[in-house]
Amino acid sequence: MPKYNRTLTELKSKAVLHWPEEILHAAGNASVLPLLLKTQDTFISLLKVANKNPFSWMETIRHNKLLSGPLFLKHLMVMTDLGGEALNKLPPLSSYYPNGVLNFSWDNQYWEYKFKKIHEKCLLDNAALLVDSKKLLKGGEFTPKMIDVAMLLLFGSLGENDSLPMEVKERCVVGSLIGRPQELDQFVKENYIRVSRQLGGATSNALGQFAQKYVVEHLKSLLPSDWIVIRDSSLPGVSHNTDGNGTNFDVIVKSPQGKYFGIEVSFQVTTNSVIERKARESDSLMASVHSAGHKICYVIDGAGNINIREKAVRTLCSNSDCTVAMSVEEIQHMVDYLVEANAAWCKNQ
Repeated sequence: MPKYNRTLTELKSKAVLHWPEEILHAAGNASVLPLLLKTQDTFISLLKVANKNPFSWMETIRHNKLLSGPLFLKHLMVMTDLGGEALNKLPPLSSYYPNGVLNFSWDNQYWEYKFKKIHEKCLLDNAALLVDSKKLLKGGEFTPKMIDVAMLLLFGSLGENDSLPMEVKERCVVGSLIGRPQELDQFVKENYIRVSRQLGGATSNALGQFAQKYVVEHLKSLLPSDWIVIRDSSLPGVSHNTDGNGTNFDVIVKSPQGKYFGIEVSFQVTTNSVIERKARESDSLMASVHSAGHKICYVIDGAGNINIREKAVRTLCSNSDCTVAMSVEEIQHMVDYLVEANAAWCKNQ
C-alpha cells in the first residue's frame, strides 16, 4: 500500500494555511475575523503607500487586487471600534458638520471633504454598508456612502469647527497616522489584539464546526455511496479515557464490510493549545484504535498548526495511519487510503 501518513514537510507542501473560501462562505459572520487577519498586512501597506494627500487611498485601493473597497472599510470599522450599530446612530451628519463638510488639517495643510450621502438621514448598518461577511467575500466597489464613512473614520479626529460626539471623534484617528509608519503599525497590531481576544474563541469554535462539516461533505461525495460517514461519534471498543467512556472522534467512517476509521480534524490559523493535548494523547490513542482493529486519520492544516505547532503536528503525523491537509485534493488522498485499507482488511479476513 502506498504511504499515506504524511510527514510535517509533506503536509507543509500540501497545506492551504488560511481558511478555504468554501468554509468562509458557509460560516457567515464567523468568517469575518480570519478574513481581516488574512488581509491585515495588505491594509497596513496600503495606508503606508497612500501618503501623498488625504484622498490618495481611494486611488491606491483601485489598483489593489487583495483588498476590496468594502474590506478596506471593514478594517477601518474594526480599527476605530465603530461598527454598523454605532454608525447608524450618526446620520444626518449635517447635525454635526456645518453644510455637511468635514474641514480638517493634515500634513500642515487645510483640507475639506463634502459628504455625499451621510449628511442626510440614511442607514449605516453593516448590511447597508455592504460589510457583512457574505458580502465581504464577494468584494465589490465603494459606494458614495461607503466613501463618506471611510473619510469620517480616517480623519474625523482632525475635524475643525464640528460638534461630532467626543466618544466618536477620539476613535477616528487612523488617518492622522498616515505618514507615520511605526505608529501606524503599533496602532493596528494593538487593536487587532483586542479584536482577536474578543472574537477569537467563538470564531475558532464556529469555524472548527464548519471544518468538520467540510470534511464530512467531501468524504460523502468522494466515497462510494454505500460507505457511512458521520460526525461526532466513537469507534467500537475504543476508550483511552480513565472514565471508561468511549473516545469521541470528529468524524467516523464505516465501510460496507464493517471496517471503521476515526478521523480528527484540526485547522488553526492562530496558536491554539488543543493540538498540543491531542499530540500528547496520540500515541496511546493510536494503540487503542489499532488494538480494536480500526484505523486513525488526521486532517491538519492552518498556519497556526503547520508553521507554529510544528512539534505537535510532527507527533500526530507519526501516530496516524493517514494524514492530509484541508483541500479537496487532500481529502481525495484520504479516500484513496480508506478504500485501499478496507480492501487489504477484507483480503485478510
